[in-house]
Amino acid sequence: MRILFVYLIASLWLFALPASINQLIAKSGISKRDISIYIKEAGDGGKVVASLNANKTRTPASVIKVLSTYAAVLKLGFNYRWQTKFYTTGTLSHGVLRGDLLIKGFGDPTLNGEDLEKIISYIKAEGIRKIQGDIVIDRSYFKVGNRDSSGFDEHPYSAYNAMPDAMMFNERVITVCVEPKKNSVYKKHADGSYKIINRLQRVNKPCRGRYSWPGVKVDKSDVMPTVILKGKISKHCGKRNVCKVLTKPYKSFYYALKDSLKQEGISVSGRLKLRKIPADATELFTYYSDSLEKIISKTAKKSNNLYARHIFLLLGAKVYGAPATLQKSRDAVIKILSSKGALGTGVLRIDNGCGLSRVAKLNAHLLASMLDNAYNRYGQRWMNTLSIAGVDGTIKRRFRGTVVRNRAWMKTGTLRRVKNIAGYVKNRAGKRYTVVILVNSTKAKYRGAKLQNEIIKWLVQGAAKPSPRSKTKLIVANKHKKIHKSVKHKTVKQKSHVKVAKRQYYYVQVGSFKLKPSKAYTKKISRLGLPYTVKKSRIYKVLIGPYKKESTARRILVKVKQKLNKSAFISKQ
Repeated sequence: MRILFVYLIASLWLFALPASINQLIAKSGISKRDISIYIKEAGDGGKVVASLNANKTRTPASVIKVLSTYAAVLKLGFNYRWQTKFYTTGTLSHGVLRGDLLIKGFGDPTLNGEDLEKIISYIKAEGIRKIQGDIVIDRSYFKVGNRDSSGFDEHPYSAYNAMPDAMMFNERVITVCVEPKKNSVYKKHADGSYKIINRLQRVNKPCRGRYSWPGVKVDKSDVMPTVILKGKISKHCGKRNVCKVLTKPYKSFYYALKDSLKQEGISVSGRLKLRKIPADATELFTYYSDSLEKIISKTAKKSNNLYARHIFLLLGAKVYGAPATLQKSRDAVIKILSSKGALGTGVLRIDNGCGLSRVAKLNAHLLASMLDNAYNRYGQRWMNTLSIAGVDGTIKRRFRGTVVRNRAWMKTGTLRRVKNIAGYVKNRAGKRYTVVILVNSTKAKYRGAKLQNEIIKWLVQGAAKPSPRSKTKLIVANKHKKIHKSVKHKTVKQKSHVKVAKRQYYYVQVGSFKLKPSKAYTKKISRLGLPYTVKKSRIYKVLIGPYKKESTARRILVKVKQKLNKSAFISKQ
């Protein structure tokens, strides 16, 4: 009993919060049960500084984006580029293409109006001056339905609600330009997929308040959606861009492409058709996006939901084959992260990959494990893809003019009753920490952000002291041994156990469970002739091994994935 008591006290000691953080939480007025904190020295073997509800399942909001962006780096590399392929059918003679121009989208989320100039130059370089056929678009790489908006909240036409499509263009956003001074209303890009009705009244009033922005109504009752501009606007106002998620991106791309071709003297006699590229089509050229490194940086820094959805779906197609689906993508992210030892234990529901979800779930410890893995592999290069405190992205203003500026690289996540932040912090002495602070509370919006800011400032100022983990591990190692009365003899025994603890073995972690695994489950492992152990901390872990060599463990891992659990991974103990 005494041994158990000592063990429990030691466990509490290991995971106790520093007094300063306890004070900050008390001052915030947020209940501890609504907060998860996990702070440790960055990288493998880093000592824990603070832990609170680290294994409790939370709603992640946009911090979950880092799982997909990191999985994409692991699978594809920083230099990967999306493709948009152009084909033709028929014959080309004297500048006349007697056949169709075909385009296959592979989900490039960044393709926009500015890319058209280069695309047209490539078409001209092929010698095409007239197209006697249709423009055919193949958007079959993603299987995601036809919804324009996720409809997640009361703002369905806002850009953050845009749904993915393999033939994306302008992030599915249409832009109506309003210039009150010129009494002008027009479409930014040629796009026959929607209409504008202008009912604005110009008034000679100062450009502020109710007169500073046009009233906007969207009508989707007809086949062709309509943007209705109404109300009064000051004629002294400058240009206003009304941006809405309204129509199909492949339609917008078709109209913009056809208009750009026309401006270059290239006529198209046919219409828009949707179908797969035939096997006998001739490839003309491939248009490439920016590097994955740039795109995941914008995804994380700006918390771009559409980019995150496309990265997520791309992984589903790359791992399990096209067409990409949500389930393929969920499985792909878990498979990639698990195979690289980047996924901790606990509930993980990724849902759509962007965090615009109440279904998505994870815990602070799991997220920190992934961040540590990324730090170990890519260091500063990976860190720089996140928002830099006081410099860019979602924490540019949040930490501007504070001690945290240029000392934190973070991903934020915000929903109603959710305020989360995760990433890395460097203190004044140059020491780096992996930091996850998740607040799921009715008080999250303002008080949660303030609490996170104060904890990060405290960390930067160098007040953090690592928990004495080595002493705690020592007690755990001795919990089933006799405690000797002689202090001197006890010290010798402790040193002996410390030496044993340094020897590292490899296991295949088959799974983790809240309840003890059934006999039927463990019999499956026994039938395969594999040695196993069930370890219990907060949860039950089923481990196959131990193995002295990682290569041996990896051979067993292949067998375990085939026979038991495809999400199994290598674990060091």
